[in-house]
Amino acid sequence: MQSTERVTKPSKQRRMLHQATDHVRHRFFATHLSPELRASHLVKTFPVRSGDTVRVMRGDHKGFEGKVTRIDKRRYRIYVEGLTREKVDGTTVFVPIHPSKVMITNLNLDDKWRKKILERKKSWLAKPKEAQRKPKEKQRAKPEEPAEIIEAKPPVAEEKVTEEQRTEEEKSLPEKKPLAEKTLAEEKPPRKKTAKAKKAKKRTAKKTATQEARVESKEPAKEKKPRTEKKKPKRKAAKKTEGGE
Repeated sequence: MQSTERVTKPSKQRRMLHQATDHVRHRFFATHLSPELRASHLVKTFPVRSGDTVRVMRGDHKGFEGKVTRIDKRRYRIYVEGLTREKVDGTTVFVPIHPSKVMITNLNLDDKWRKKILERKKSWLAKPKEAQRKPKEKQRAKPEEPAEIIEAKPPVAEEKVTEEQRTEEEKSLPEKKPLAEKTLAEEKPPRKKTAKAKKAKKRTAKKTATQEARVESKEPAKEKKPRTEKKKPKRKAAKKTEGGE
């Protein structure tokens, strides 16, 4: 099944028209039926095929009636018997007409499949309009169920516990250790020291040792001298030679 979404972009419409498959192109050849055929078959439009008699309704050849001899699905044109024109060299050729400009006055019902299509359409269009339209299933909102009423229970009187019962219960329970007695070994296992950690420890130890030594000796830290820009040597002017000018 092809999508039934409406395309509004002209470039996409032209592409769909010229790249359509053969069975889709057949639908573009649908034209109006004459009032007599519409009354008998209850069908408004039907695709043209070779053998049908048509009448030209618009254009330079308006009013011309004849049999369809050939259908060109590639160019979307039909050719009517007797509708010709002369070329400059004297030869006669058929005039191509778009199917939207003609009206079918007589149908060719030699094909049994074409008869079945007309009967199916007739049976469908004979129904009243209310029956033709398929009612959409609406999702009706379910009625909300009433909330359950919870009956309030009377408060239960608390049972008095004696001191003897309390002591028996406390003895049955396992002894709890105080938090202060817990050691770090019980909480978390010790981590293994890696080579990076050892190196970092040595660096921190050296830094602390140097800082302590400076404090004891009270030697001021060496100040960094500001960088001075090196003066570029001046270029000596070339001596003018006599007669060099």
